[in-house]
Amino acid sequence: RFIVNKIRNLGAILFLIWSGIKFLPFRSKIKRARAAGNQAEETRLIAEVTARWSEYVSKHFDIRYEVIGKENLPDGSCVFIANHQAHFDIMALLYAVSGKQTGFIAKNEFSKVPLLGKWIYATRGLFIKRGDVRESLKTINEGAELINQGFSLVIFPEGTRSQKREMADFKPGSFKLATKAKAPVVPIVIDGTYKVFEQKRKVSKGETVRVTILPAIDTASLDRKSLAALPNQIEEAIKECLAADAN
Repeated sequence: RFIVNKIRNLGAILFLIWSGIKFLPFRSKIKRARAAGNQAEETRLIAEVTARWSEYVSKHFDIRYEVIGKENLPDGSCVFIANHQAHFDIMALLYAVSGKQTGFIAKNEFSKVPLLGKWIYATRGLFIKRGDVRESLKTINEGAELINQGFSLVIFPEGTRSQKREMADFKPGSFKLATKAKAPVVPIVIDGTYKVFEQKRKVSKGETVRVTILPAIDTASLDRKSLAALPNQIEEAIKECLAADAN
C-alpha cells in the first residue's frame, strides 16, 4: 500500500507540472499585455487562465465544490483573507472566485520553484520573506500599490497550512496589505481541502470542498479603533463559519 500511495502521489505531482505547462501560451499573452500597459487585457487573461486551470485540475481529481456567497464578490480590486487548510486551497479559491483576477501572496521559497514561481509572478502574485520585517513590509507596500492599480490579492494570515479543519492563529500583520491600500477585504472560508491530501498523506479523489465567500468589509470607511479590531473580527467570523459547517 505504501508503494501504491507513493506512485499515486508522484502521478499527482506530474499531472500538476503538466497542467502548468499546458497553459503556458496564456503566460506569454499575459506578459505581452503587461509590456504593452494593457491592464484590462492583462486582468482578463489572468482571470481566464486561473479559472480554466482550477477547473482542469479539479476535474482531474474529481473534486466537487459547494460555493456559497459568490454575490459578495466586489466589482473592483480587493484583498481576499482566507483560512489555510491545505495545498488545494489555491484551486478551491480560484474556482470559487472564477472570473476575477486573483494573485497570491506566497512564501519566498516558492519563487525558486521552477514553473510555479513564474506562474505566481505572471498572475500578479508576490513573494514574502517570512521572518524579515523589512522585506515583508516592502512586499506589503508593493501589494498595496498593485491593489490601487486594480489587481486583487489573496493572503493566508495563518502563514502555513493547518492540515485540518481547525485554524491556527492569524498573524495580524497580514492585514496591513488591505488597510494600507484602503481596499475592501473579502473573508473566504475554505473547508474540506485537507481531505484531498493532508489527512491521509495520499491523494484522495472525489472529495467535496465548501467555499464560503463572506460579505466584503470596506476598510476605507473604518476608523482607527475598527481597523485595530479587524484581524480578530475576521478570524472569529471564519472560525464561526467553519464550526457551523462541521455541524
